[in-house]
Amino acid sequence: MSAGRTRKTSSLTARIECPLLRVTEFCREQPMTKSLPGVADLRLGANHPRMWTRRVQGTVVNVGVKVLPWIPTPAKRILSAGRSVIIDGNTLDPTLQLMLSTSRIFGVDGLAVDDDIVASRAHMRAICEAMPGPQIHVDVTDLSIPGPAGEIPARHYRPSGGGATPLLVFYHGGGWTLGDLDTHDALCRLTCRDADIQVLSIDYRLAPEHPAPAAVEDAYAAFVWAHEHASDEFGALPGRVAVGGDSAGGNLSAVVCQLARDKARYEGGPTPVLQWLLYPRTDFTAQTRSMGLFGNGFLLTKRDIDWFHTQYLRDSDVDPADPRLSPLLAESLSGLAPALIAVAGFDPLRDEGESYAKALRAAGTAVDLRYLGSLTHGFLNLFQLGGGSAAGTNELISALRAHLSRV
Repeated sequence: MSAGRTRKTSSLTARIECPLLRVTEFCREQPMTKSLPGVADLRLGANHPRMWTRRVQGTVVNVGVKVLPWIPTPAKRILSAGRSVIIDGNTLDPTLQLMLSTSRIFGVDGLAVDDDIVASRAHMRAICEAMPGPQIHVDVTDLSIPGPAGEIPARHYRPSGGGATPLLVFYHGGGWTLGDLDTHDALCRLTCRDADIQVLSIDYRLAPEHPAPAAVEDAYAAFVWAHEHASDEFGALPGRVAVGGDSAGGNLSAVVCQLARDKARYEGGPTPVLQWLLYPRTDFTAQTRSMGLFGNGFLLTKRDIDWFHTQYLRDSDVDPADPRLSPLLAESLSGLAPALIAVAGFDPLRDEGESYAKALRAAGTAVDLRYLGSLTHGFLNLFQLGGGSAAGTNELISALRAHLSRV
């Protein structure tokens, strides 16, 4: 439905929505297992007025994500009120459209829950844990690596039975506030297997407990350690270490590349061979057109973004225009690692990703920009749902494999 148009509820719409609403009757009878978020995490009493709503939300997510991959595309359109969502010439993927419309019926919109950090972390964790499908089998080892403020938890992934490969240092998304090794475990497994590379996922310090620039410091320290130990610790190809991440992790990857360039230029030190930036945040000061178009109703909301920034900058003396937060605003973008950048057509961060790609090219940096027009922010964590999310994830991992085979 076009922006600004109001659609009256027809009898057809009522017939479409009633089956979804009847799920609430089913939810009344179900035990709450993985909630969205959990009762304890929200700290709501059993008689709290929001308690039953949270039970419904939790059950709907767990049931819905397991059903979505099996619904034919025409049926997804019908269940989404029979209309495609077309904005800026892009048509929203039917699977994501149904997921978003169903979530809104049950009051789920965005990632930040009630401005509650514990609840929001549980919310993201529940979504990722609820994804269907068998576990992807690769060799996995948990470890700790030295950081500027103590040990940094990390997780290493190696292709089963593989030899020496490039190594990707991966930083998870979540607004520098949410996410951990487990929320992005499935994506790291898939990347390891299908790109045929080793992956080192970094559990950097999160805000608001550790405001900026703590995450940046951990991210850079992890890259340096990984580069120094890629061969002896993991049997990876020496000097073939890339950085990458989604959303906030894409931001950290871009910042690490700039820090590594500057350190190498003036003090000596390693630099990444590639930066894999997946719908990254690149300018904390930006108020872009895509932020206005997609700031509500497309998984990541403008309210989420503002809340993440508040947490990340709380008790921090780092200015939003500082390149450690806004890599697009760096004085120089020359001399950086080649970039593989992905942007989603229905993402409030779309324009920032495109602007960073354009600025890198203008500075002489090689850029491969992938525009996934039908998808939303966060689709990489939804690849198990099939549809466009799976196709987009596969495209980006295949491109990563191709780039790392050439460096």
